[in-house]
Amino acid sequence: MATPRMIIVSQDGNGDYLTVQEAIDAVPLGNTCRTVIRVSPGIYQQPVYVPKTKNFITLVGVNPHITVLTWNNTATKIDHHQSSRVIGTGTFGCGSVIVEGEEFIAENITFENSSPEGSGQAVALRATADRCAFYNCRFLGWQDTLYLHHGKQYLKDCYIEGSVDFIFGNSTALLEHCHIHCKSAGFVTAQSRKSSQESTGYVFLRCVITGNGGNSYAYLGRPWGPFGRVVYAYTYMDACIKSVGWHNWSKPENERSACFYEYRCFGPGSCSSERVQWCRELVDEEADQFLMHCFIDPDQSRPWLCQKMAVKLPYSA
Repeated sequence: MATPRMIIVSQDGNGDYLTVQEAIDAVPLGNTCRTVIRVSPGIYQQPVYVPKTKNFITLVGVNPHITVLTWNNTATKIDHHQSSRVIGTGTFGCGSVIVEGEEFIAENITFENSSPEGSGQAVALRATADRCAFYNCRFLGWQDTLYLHHGKQYLKDCYIEGSVDFIFGNSTALLEHCHIHCKSAGFVTAQSRKSSQESTGYVFLRCVITGNGGNSYAYLGRPWGPFGRVVYAYTYMDACIKSVGWHNWSKPENERSACFYEYRCFGPGSCSSERVQWCRELVDEEADQFLMHCFIDPDQSRPWLCQKMAVKLPYSA
């Protein structure tokens, strides 16, 4: 394996570039060599875009609490000079960070949309790329925080917070050992699988779901697409999760097609006799396909799930 190319970003001028976007812009078109962008501690207030032409990029910080990429765009913004004019970019374009380059990896980074509660759709990160991995990252926002739109993604030891549909899209994603925090009433997921033939879906494996101290105010998910597929396995659910568990998006016909499953979850908000009858508790044989990395890498053809950097960073937390 070729030695990764290294780029350093530092706001104090002691790196190669001052901003993350400048470092990404410096990556060659059609990049085929792993390029590690080491982001020095700081709050970087700028939207970031990783285009399709720039693959094999790694963003790595020393600690996600002190390495923050943040912006405040929303799907619809009002021009205050012409109060009736909407100037937003839509949900698809409002991400603080947008990743479209394949084989993208992030470690120890916070991705934030700083728009306040009530701003509507405000994406912290959109992933529209195959084979992306996120390790020990944080995703902060309210509505539509993490847009797992397309491709395959792996998230491990991450923290994701929000309120309404804050993990959504139609990718194939495995979230392992992640902390999911429900900030207010809403829905954890809105998975948008459109056909039973699609292999997409979200699996939460050995995760923890917490709330704000209130009881029974959040749903595990609702189907953005009629065949939305979400699995929670070995996951702790606190009392913020409603006893019914799932919502049909006010479309009874979704109850015939949505694939909402739980397996050996626990905690006060876990599967109970009060769950909606159209979700299911999986048996062992059914659960096996969702409990391994093969769910997101069925061919096991590339080592993209094992490319955490072993680079020793010179910064102290």
